[in-house]
Amino acid sequence: MKEGMNIINAEFIKSSEFADQCPEIDLPEFAFIGRSNVGKSSLINMLVRKKGMAKTSATPGKTRLINHFMVNSDQGNWLLVDLPGYGYAKSAKTDREKWSRMSKSYFDKREQLRCVFILIDVRLEPQKLDLDFIQRMTKEGIPFALVFTKSDKEKPGAVEFSVNRFVNSMSSEYVELPNIFLTSATKGTGRDRLLGFIQQNL
Repeated sequence: MKEGMNIINAEFIKSSEFADQCPEIDLPEFAFIGRSNVGKSSLINMLVRKKGMAKTSATPGKTRLINHFMVNSDQGNWLLVDLPGYGYAKSAKTDREKWSRMSKSYFDKREQLRCVFILIDVRLEPQKLDLDFIQRMTKEGIPFALVFTKSDKEKPGAVEFSVNRFVNSMSSEYVELPNIFLTSATKGTGRDRLLGFIQQNL
C-alpha cells in the first residue's frame, strides 16, 4: 500500500431524493452524517481540500438531499456522500420525517456503501439523538465510524474527557467499539487518518 492518499480532484455529481435516484456508478462509497450544525460541510471541504464544495451555512439543516461527489485520488476513485443531518428541531416535522425516509432508503439499498462516518460535536455531552442513531446503525448492520468534530474549540484535556465520556456512554451495549477519529476542519486535524482509513477500505 502506498503512503497516504493524495486527492487529485473532487467534484459534485448529483443530488438525489431517494436511493433509486442516486448515481449508477460502481465505486466504493463513504457517507457523512450527523446532527445539524455539527460542522459536516466544513469537514468534507477540509478532507478534499476544496473550499465551498459542500455548502456551509450559518443556518443548520441546509443539507436536504443525498449529495454525491466524485473523488479522484492516486489510490483510486471513490464517492463521497453528504447526507441530510438529523435532529434539527426548527425544521418542520414533515421535513424531518422526509429526511429520515431519505436516509433509510439510502442505507437499505446502497450496496457499495463501505462506511458511514457519524459526526459528533466534541464540545457537547453525549446526545440521545447521536446514541440512538448509532444504535440504529448497529442494529441494521451498517458499518460506521465516529468522527468527533471541532476539536480545536477545546483544550486537549477537555477533548479527551469528552471522547471518553461519549465512548463510556455506549460501551456497555457494544462488544467492539467502532473506529474513532478526532478532527478539526479549521486546523486540518484528523485528515490523514480519515483518508488512510478510506484508502484501506477502497
